[in-house]
Amino acid sequence: MVEWCLPQDIDLEGVEFKSMASGSHKVQSDFIYFRKGLCFGLACFENMPVESELERGARMKSVGILSPSYTLLYRYMHFLENQVRHQLEMPGHYSHLEAFYDDKKGVLPAGKGTSSSQPPVHWLPSIHRYMYPEMKITHPAGCMSQFIKFFGEQILILWKFALLRKRILIFSPPPVGVVCYRVYCCCCLANVSLPGIGGTVPESKPFFYVNVADIEMLETEVSYVACTTEKIFEEKRDLYDVYVDNQNVKTHHEHLQPLLKINSADKEKYRRLNDQRQMLMYSQEVEEDCSSCEEDLFILFFMEQNNRIFQTLMEVSASQDKTLTADHARGMGLDPQGDRSFLMDLLEVYGIDVMLVIDNPCCT
Repeated sequence: MVEWCLPQDIDLEGVEFKSMASGSHKVQSDFIYFRKGLCFGLACFENMPVESELERGARMKSVGILSPSYTLLYRYMHFLENQVRHQLEMPGHYSHLEAFYDDKKGVLPAGKGTSSSQPPVHWLPSIHRYMYPEMKITHPAGCMSQFIKFFGEQILILWKFALLRKRILIFSPPPVGVVCYRVYCCCCLANVSLPGIGGTVPESKPFFYVNVADIEMLETEVSYVACTTEKIFEEKRDLYDVYVDNQNVKTHHEHLQPLLKINSADKEKYRRLNDQRQMLMYSQEVEEDCSSCEEDLFILFFMEQNNRIFQTLMEVSASQDKTLTADHARGMGLDPQGDRSFLMDLLEVYGIDVMLVIDNPCCT
């Protein structure tokens, strides 16, 4: 239940299920990013043992905040952690929270965070114009390296699905905080900074944590990246295109199956990414250069890769014969055969008018 909130007239229907992940009773503490209407939320959860039959031996609370943008929420995580501990030890004392609200309050979009007629919260499509300086400090140091270490070469599979604006759902048991970071990292794979690209394509929306209370909302979404602790989602195949269970990336769509295979161009990109990471670590150690960070490298690596692909596709579409050849594919860092299916999907999703003349390999 929602015990207390400010302002009191805000529509918080369902927020109690978003700010306390399903299965949280199994962990002592956690943090959760989520989406509520047009707003993003961050909540800190804690589970404290108590000698009380009424509370069945445990007192569990979350303290959270809502904002039209999630990029600054991390700044208040320490405050929220302290406040949830305070609320567990001294229930009903809200003066710190009231003071915090009075100091930070802003005007939420009309409709109190639930209206769908409002313009969307701009995110990835505009990354090159603003927000990027903030994003590199949105998440803790090591977030990207953990993502790469966790998924390995499979980040190239996630990259293709993210660029195709597929509905990606990541399953993991609690704690869910680190999985929210995987949602963020996954969205970072799809950045394009070329003007005019993706204007007609749905936003790649980070929904962060979702649960069964979000099913109705997810049914209407054509593109998102989210995470959940509820295994039942796996059975609801109409809600997602790609299901990630720990390190296992899978899809039930037959036409997307070829994208699950790692090809030679993927291996080469992964090798190049790791080479750049090694060089960065070396420069940080030897030259004590702390100005560049791994998150910059990660975001720019994929942005440059994406820009190269779309630059080539736009040039070919503007040419007289509009023919995309195997040489073009290699020039974009793609495998002419292994990425044929990906390229065809890409052309369709982004509405780019070119003719693919990469033949399927002949059987002899």
